[in-house]
Amino acid sequence: MRLNPCELAIDLMCRGLEVGPTCDLARDARGLSRTRAGLGSGLELVAEGAPPRDRPVWLNAPITEGFVSSTPWRLDFDDRYFVLDRRDGERYAVSLPSEPAWYGRKTNSGLEMQDVGVLQGTYLGIYIGPICRYWRSEDEKQCRFCTTGLNVNPSLQKSVQDVVETALAAKQESGVTFVHLNTGYQEGAAVRLVKPYVEALKREVGVLVGVQIAPEVPTSEFDELIDLGVDHLSFCFEYFDQDAFARFCPGKEDTLGQQAFLDTLAHCQSRMPRGACSGEIIAGNEPIAKTLEAIEFITKLGAFPTVCIFRPLTGSAMEDWPSPEPADMRRVLQHLWRSCRDRGIPIGLAPNIEVSLVIQPNDAAYLSNGGWRDRIYLWRNALLKRLARPLFRKRMRMRN
Repeated sequence: MRLNPCELAIDLMCRGLEVGPTCDLARDARGLSRTRAGLGSGLELVAEGAPPRDRPVWLNAPITEGFVSSTPWRLDFDDRYFVLDRRDGERYAVSLPSEPAWYGRKTNSGLEMQDVGVLQGTYLGIYIGPICRYWRSEDEKQCRFCTTGLNVNPSLQKSVQDVVETALAAKQESGVTFVHLNTGYQEGAAVRLVKPYVEALKREVGVLVGVQIAPEVPTSEFDELIDLGVDHLSFCFEYFDQDAFARFCPGKEDTLGQQAFLDTLAHCQSRMPRGACSGEIIAGNEPIAKTLEAIEFITKLGAFPTVCIFRPLTGSAMEDWPSPEPADMRRVLQHLWRSCRDRGIPIGLAPNIEVSLVIQPNDAAYLSNGGWRDRIYLWRNALLKRLARPLFRKRMRMRN
């Protein structure tokens, strides 16, 4: 049976993609980027939309990891790009987002802009500050699935001005509306570290700003970030199963504990508009029932779940683990859609934010049965998106 665009994205993210000899990635594609924990190590693709939604789906397909050697999928070029399913001969039209010209440009301090931040889907992702402290521990406390410590250049100091110049280029030339900052664990310094970047992006660039951060400080410091105008806060507790959390996130278990992530997520969401916070989880290493519980917990708070399909990254402690089965991931993402729908979580309202590293809830609508509850939810979100346009224009206005 032919896959819909969301099913195709799930299959490619679970099984990976072989690049055929007819492809010219150096000419046509964005370069691979192992920033931000390494999940962007694959090839950026956009799967063509299909009825009844006709919504394209962005994805980041693994092409270098070991498990890709057994993939049934191959990328080919014949007048246009497509992926071929060698099991049944089906072809699926895809496009390859090109690398922007500003990647190779330098900031006034001499840094290449692609070393400051990279496009992930249509938003700009930027890691700021020193390497996550878990990677600097002699006791090997880094998260087992992560490769941040292998990716981040410790000598690369990204100033506020470097970030502003890069974000301006991304906004003006790539239409970026959202900049996402990540700090890793910084032993109580993360909020203090990120504040001047948030202030400058709001004041000098005029974009929506998200921050992915550890709950390493009192919630009052997160209140300061909210008061500065941060638009989105993300907390990565990764696993709802406590044994999995302790096993795969030893640093987080020893220093913060799972409950700190859950409590801080609840507090911040209570202070921000519905759907403005997210809890990030990894699907594929803990019992599926626990992942479904995590989705329920997050949506009950009024936040939305960010579900990462586990990828056994080269260089991570889990590089030899199996990639999850697509059928299991479809079940998880169907539940994601239903949980967001049933609790009325607003999704897809902000302008021009497409995410390639995860399957977004509005992409998971392809997995719904199309019943009246689904149609009402889609209609409601479309109406809210239209009504929210003036609000987002205001939030993206420079504050000079």
